[in-house]
Amino acid sequence: MQSQNHTEKNNLISVIFFIAILNLIIYLITQAFFAYGIFRDELYYLACANRIQLGYVDHPPLSIYILSVWKSLFGDAVFVIRIVPAIITSVTVFMIGLFTMRLGGGKAAIIISTVAYMLTPIFLGMNTIYSMNAFDFFFWITSAYIFLRIIQSESIPSGEGNPKLWIVLGIVLGLGLLNKTSVLWLGAGIFAGTIFTPLRKDLKTKYPYIAALIALLIFSPFIIWNLTHDLAHLEFMRNAASRKYGGLTPISFILDQILILNPLTILIWLPGIIFFFFKKEFRQYRAIGFIWLTTIAILIINIHSKGEYIVAAYQVLFAGGAVMLEKWSFAANRGWLKYAVTVQVIIVAIFLAPLARPLIPAENFQNYQSMIGIDNRSNEGHQLEELPQFYADMFGWEELARNVSKVYLTLPEEERKHTVVYCSNYGKAGAIEYYSYKYPLPKVVCPHNSYWYWSLDSGESTGLDESSDPNESAGLDESSDSGESPGFDEWDEAGSPTTLIIIGGEIEDHLSSLKEVEAAGVHKTKYAIPYENNLTIFIGRGLKKSIWEIRDSDKIFI
Repeated sequence: MQSQNHTEKNNLISVIFFIAILNLIIYLITQAFFAYGIFRDELYYLACANRIQLGYVDHPPLSIYILSVWKSLFGDAVFVIRIVPAIITSVTVFMIGLFTMRLGGGKAAIIISTVAYMLTPIFLGMNTIYSMNAFDFFFWITSAYIFLRIIQSESIPSGEGNPKLWIVLGIVLGLGLLNKTSVLWLGAGIFAGTIFTPLRKDLKTKYPYIAALIALLIFSPFIIWNLTHDLAHLEFMRNAASRKYGGLTPISFILDQILILNPLTILIWLPGIIFFFFKKEFRQYRAIGFIWLTTIAILIINIHSKGEYIVAAYQVLFAGGAVMLEKWSFAANRGWLKYAVTVQVIIVAIFLAPLARPLIPAENFQNYQSMIGIDNRSNEGHQLEELPQFYADMFGWEELARNVSKVYLTLPEEERKHTVVYCSNYGKAGAIEYYSYKYPLPKVVCPHNSYWYWSLDSGESTGLDESSDPNESAGLDESSDSGESPGFDEWDEAGSPTTLIIIGGEIEDHLSSLKEVEAAGVHKTKYAIPYENNLTIFIGRGLKKSIWEIRDSDKIFI
């Protein structure tokens, strides 16, 4: 009998492994043959990876550390850096399968939970690019899996459990926090699940407290960074809530969840709520359900929450719902039920997939979108045209760098040594830096998020050691006759450049800081988001105040 159970378990693990590999293959194929271009945030992450610190204005550092190591080994081509989310999302799918199996799910339940979740628009979309979000999914389901192991270990006849699992949970939560601060909601859910269930008896032992201390210690670098940088991350979150997402409401938060998870998956995650909270035979797992319940409560209270904030918590509901569907199918002798739900969910997911991950040529996307009756929209209040914001932010960056380079090369060689590009946001700044290996470009100054700190003074502006070869940082050969990109120490005695290349804006606004401004070029490209398109490129001379004063007055953490 034991041998039979072992064989069955191995068979289920094989199914899970197959689905995880399928996810990896799908990801690599879509990236190799259908991807658009590098995404705005990826340019910023690469800029962060060139400046290793204990923290950044808008996120903790773990995903940046991983990216820095990865690109040092394999390079920073778009396909190369996206291999990382391809791998981590496949491991996440594997963990969803293991979690489902631990809940008592068989082959059908595993297929339902893993396939349905990996095809949700939000999972496809968020993991299309390199970002901390790919790791976030992994840390949530892995933490839930360890928490489930703790629950199950204490339900054995001896009742002693395995307290060391709390230590492992503390490590995973700490790494999760060092990746994304929203893991605090996960921790709150685990805490609530412990307090409001029989698991509260563990609070009489030392292990949950050791776990919390371990998580805090792992997260402490980001805490220290914030304490030494005027709590920059809190400022960023306040600004994002009030200005970037000020129009969001609890109603939009709930409706967004239904859409981005695939409307038909309500047939899976709703049974998941029933599984964790309303079925006596599964009441031992109620503590798991509190992960989702606590998270949604926190985000509704927050008022201005995006639907995507909670999607990682739905992984446990997909698993519980899949097990519930499987049980109902067996109990009612209606084997067709589980297949009917799965097939419908997959069909709708296939139709929604091109809206989440590039699968259609950009020139055909608008026709497809109109065909299924969905309009372009932005949750950040921007006017959109041909492509939704997520896709539009994958276009125009190389063209921007090339157009700026053309303007830069019109300057006399001596003037280039005292020139910087002043960029209003990290997308522009990241693009100038990323493509500096290909086009002659000066250094950048930018007031947006972590770039504000990087250009705080002459040493930090480069993001490199002051002794670094300036041509090397600009991707130019020392023998290049196309113009040098100087170090900050080559500027005037005031430690400030004398010439600015400014992308966009109005000439009247620039004249408040410069004595002389002239239009020198235009950046125009197809498909880019409107506010990054049709931009005049100006040359400004005669600073009325230092570049650092200009940057300080434009500071924006959002």
